[in-house]
Amino acid sequence: MHDKIRVFTGNSNPALAQKICECLHVPLGGARVRTFSDGEIMIEITENVRGRDVYVIQSTCAPTNNNLMELLIMTDALKRASAATITAVIPYYGYARQDRKAAPRTPITAKLVADLITTAGVDRVVTIDLHAGQIQGFFNIPVDNLYAAPVILDYLNTRFKGEEVVMVSPDAGGTERARAFAKRLECTLAVIDKRRTGPNVAEVMHLIGDVRGKTAIILDDMIDTAGTLTQAAKALKENGARAIYACATHGVLSGPAIERINNSDIEEIVLTDTIPLGDKQQETGKVRMLSVAELLAEAIRRIHEDESVSSLFV
Repeated sequence: MHDKIRVFTGNSNPALAQKICECLHVPLGGARVRTFSDGEIMIEITENVRGRDVYVIQSTCAPTNNNLMELLIMTDALKRASAATITAVIPYYGYARQDRKAAPRTPITAKLVADLITTAGVDRVVTIDLHAGQIQGFFNIPVDNLYAAPVILDYLNTRFKGEEVVMVSPDAGGTERARAFAKRLECTLAVIDKRRTGPNVAEVMHLIGDVRGKTAIILDDMIDTAGTLTQAAKALKENGARAIYACATHGVLSGPAIERINNSDIEEIVLTDTIPLGDKQQETGKVRMLSVAELLAEAIRRIHEDESVSSLFV
């Protein structure tokens, strides 16, 4: 395996790529990523990849367009260097929220990005917690949509053992996800129904379920500006929750997210390292990071050795 496999990464998440290589017991591949003064990206592969199975670790998080172009250009470089197969490991798939026409004359950008990745020469995609599972159908190549649930559940089972817990979905759309977690944690479920009473009017939060005196854990797939999350926390506090925690796979944390989190009643937010937080983690003491490196490394190993990946799904 060590002779045949090569792992490369761009600038989006080198720390995660290094952890994956350590789990696989392979060195990180040599690639020189440079930017010309006009912003053009130049990538040079500095080792032989002819006939090798190559895995490119690259989250298309902020700066989204730069990281996406790095992925495409690196794929083209590897293809022209005669790599046998190229698998794009995209822990966070950017543009995933634009997966349908939400209004007239708008693009379906998630499909466009899928076409770009395929055209660049990627043979297979591995990702974690797509915003919508049907995005897999936008690709005409195999897609493995893994779930960070095992990583998060392991932590929650240890952290809240013996406590009376209620799993909370911050909106109706996430109910199925929260129900799956509640089943595995053997706890109750609550849902926050959020609605506007009129244009530019504050949202009214209706809580379905009992949280009084319990430890409430809000579950979402991603936290962006943290508006929905902090509003949900406020509603839970008003309904008597003893303590409030939150967990999500992707910590986008853009705009006023950190300020909102710091000013909220949330005691701790559990995120995975699909997106590197950088300086943001220093700005709040409420974030705990879990690594998906072992999950991705195991998926890579199984793909490389033609074993089943389905048992990694929860």
